[in-house]
Amino acid sequence: MAEFVYKQIIDDLKKKIFAGQFADMRLPDERSLSELYQVSRSSVKQALTKMEHAGIIFKKRGSGTFINPLYIKNESVFNYEGSNLGVTDNFHMNGQKPQTRVLGFEVIPPTEELQRDLFLEPHDFVYKIVRLRLFDDVPFMFETGYIPIKIVQNLNQTIIEGSIFNYLENAHNLAVTKSFMSIFAEPSQEQDRELLLLKENEPVGIMEGIFFLDNGTPLEFSHMRIHYQYLKFNTFVSVQ
Repeated sequence: MAEFVYKQIIDDLKKKIFAGQFADMRLPDERSLSELYQVSRSSVKQALTKMEHAGIIFKKRGSGTFINPLYIKNESVFNYEGSNLGVTDNFHMNGQKPQTRVLGFEVIPPTEELQRDLFLEPHDFVYKIVRLRLFDDVPFMFETGYIPIKIVQNLNQTIIEGSIFNYLENAHNLAVTKSFMSIFAEPSQEQDRELLLLKENEPVGIMEGIFFLDNGTPLEFSHMRIHYQYLKFNTFVSVQ
């Protein structure tokens, strides 16, 4: 419950930041925020610490807490927070979460690459899931994911239309907490242009990687093809 409270605070503060409600680029102090949200100071402190680590705000000793202007300028649709790494929870734009349209759902034998990446045997069949992601009916990404049946036996159309990672956590107590991702770009293909409304001379962004359960088991190999206008990934580097 405590985690849910601090995430609510973060979400609301982000909305207020992008709505321009802090004209002086300065947040209220912890006591004021605690009174505003009717929560404990510890929940506010946890929310602000998460925001500081993400590069959204910075604290200036003796002066207060300020909004990072580069965060506003370079808002990304990829905002990974907390332990869940799923697209449904962590990709958003102007507060909107993506809609999902299932393009394909089948069971196939693993390729040699999948056997290597997901530590499978030739007889370990996988779900192949193809989904289109949209904001307000505008497509920004389509993804192809492969999940071993030996890990999850009962995926169906209804589950994959929502958040698979949330389903695994709620129904099977399996948390996806780590990933290894590569991010790059390449010339768009015919399918990219058809699904993402790209022109022939426009590139497509790629996010490709493996998602791991909290016990270290590889759960999914995912290949995501993204409209180049949405390929903006921000990170915050702290030098010790």
